[in-house]
Amino acid sequence: MISTKEFARRRKQLMRMMGKDSIAIIPAAPEKIRNRDVEYPYRPDSDFYYLTGFAEPEAVAVLIPGRPQGEYLIFCRDRDPKMETWVGRRAGTQGAVDEYGADDAFPIGDIDDILPGLLESRERVFYTMGSFPEFDRHVIDWVNRIRQGARAGARTPDEFITLEHLLHDMRLYKSRSEIRVMRAAAKVACRAHRRAMQVCRPGRHEYEIEAELLHEFRRANMEPAYPSIVGGGENGCVLHYTSNRSQLNAGDLLLIDAGAEYDCYASDITRTFPVSGRFSPAQKALYKVVLAAQAAAIEQVQPGNHWNDPHQAAVKVLTRGLVKLGILKGKPGELIRKEAYRRFYMHRTGHWLGMDVHDVGDYKVGGEWRVLEPGMVLTVEPGLYIPTGTRGVSRKWWNTGIRIEDDVLVTRDGHDVLSEAVPKSVDEIEALMA
Repeated sequence: MISTKEFARRRKQLMRMMGKDSIAIIPAAPEKIRNRDVEYPYRPDSDFYYLTGFAEPEAVAVLIPGRPQGEYLIFCRDRDPKMETWVGRRAGTQGAVDEYGADDAFPIGDIDDILPGLLESRERVFYTMGSFPEFDRHVIDWVNRIRQGARAGARTPDEFITLEHLLHDMRLYKSRSEIRVMRAAAKVACRAHRRAMQVCRPGRHEYEIEAELLHEFRRANMEPAYPSIVGGGENGCVLHYTSNRSQLNAGDLLLIDAGAEYDCYASDITRTFPVSGRFSPAQKALYKVVLAAQAAAIEQVQPGNHWNDPHQAAVKVLTRGLVKLGILKGKPGELIRKEAYRRFYMHRTGHWLGMDVHDVGDYKVGGEWRVLEPGMVLTVEPGLYIPTGTRGVSRKWWNTGIRIEDDVLVTRDGHDVLSEAVPKSVDEIEALMA
């Protein structure tokens, strides 16, 4: 778990970057209705939680660098014994101070009376418009209220700056505590993938395998980081397949893309394996191409390399492999230039990973691919997808979706694969499934 000291350090770092005469407003995510009066399980907004560790809805964090009466304020729900009987304990304003490190806290119902006064006379407001449109309207109303008092000497902020510009760059670099949490999430996800391999057999359904994943997540007090993809046969060729309803057939491959979330940090792992426990010759040949592409891409995850280097390495190996197998025809260099591989490999080789499974952080800086630095965490996930009926491709390759994905930390002298505990060589997978 992330300590209160770390949350405080993050706030201090952000306020240093904001500078004097500024204010940041960070609202919590609203609750979402699933149907009628049933709500989805609440998950805090990542930016809000990153700065506060406060996991309740109906809350707003305010950072005011240099304010003598306190730089970090929270507006939140009051304690309410009647409501707490129905839905559980609230921290309340006192808990926001005592347990979450706020300098001061106020009831959320008082925000319209207090926040305009905090905004007044500040030159810069750091706030991200568009994430929560209803809250955007409150911010606009507060600014308009200040403008109306201009003749009485009220001063309206001069600049509105998106908070993401500073905050998301902070989130890109993971601390030791964050890496420990992400390692724990990956460890549980690895157990889940191993369990899925061991229980898989022809005749079972995709949702049964998904249930085995959920078993491992929940017994470790974790949640799925995203809806699990459990795609047998041709369903594995659908990149974001989540129906998970089909029966698993002998001779097919099963592609599972599933990760656990721990303390709002995600893991993201994909493995592909034979439903019957043994790869066919054609499946083995394609699988080894993807595995070699992933190995080449992971080798490029080094400090000083560029974000695009792993992708280029994967594309080179995949294209050469497809030519060798006769699926693509021509010279690999020319095929890469024409992006002929995109017919079978249509996504990129990875993404940032952290509090969001597709985590924040720019991939280009100043128009150039970002340089990889220690503390960054990314996925490496090449794949090949050849659905039934693919024109110009021999039938023996049809009905094949393969993706292999690991979570990789950039270290000072190379990389660390956080998800290495899941087998991925042909021999390892077949041995575990036996």
